[in-house]
Amino acid sequence: MSSQASVGVIGGSGFYEFLDDAREIDVRTPFGPPSDALTIGTVAGRSVAFLPRHGKDHRYPPHRIPYLANLWALRSVGVRQVLAPSAVGSLTPQHGPGTLVIPDQLVDRTPRAARSTSSSRTRTAPPAARSRRRRRTRRAGRRSQRARSW
Repeated sequence: MSSQASVGVIGGSGFYEFLDDAREIDVRTPFGPPSDALTIGTVAGRSVAFLPRHGKDHRYPPHRIPYLANLWALRSVGVRQVLAPSAVGSLTPQHGPGTLVIPDQLVDRTPRAARSTSSSRTRTAPPAARSRRRRRTRRAGRRSQRARSW
């Protein structure tokens, strides 16, 4: 199996069970160590690199997660797309367990975390691009709901 992957997943430790032929690799970065070793395996025939956001032993609280090191580590094994699902609760009754919600606003509770992977300036998409991306994401979500029932 190759030490390369085109897709990266940053998430909870439960993802390991989805990987076939999984193996761990340690990656060094200029930003220090990532949250944990990368686990590279396959999902539906596609090479995927997995990284537990808080570390396998949950040693990193949200404000201490080494985001830059995590992204560098994934990029160093060829990752071009990153999926970073998270599980949170809701105070809205119609958003019960199993509901997929795609936020279009964000409250950041990690004010000391680095704002960008670029140290020279923050890069962001212009409002029009964010609006197009939001529409495309909503359409994709509606299509996947019709195709797959959780």
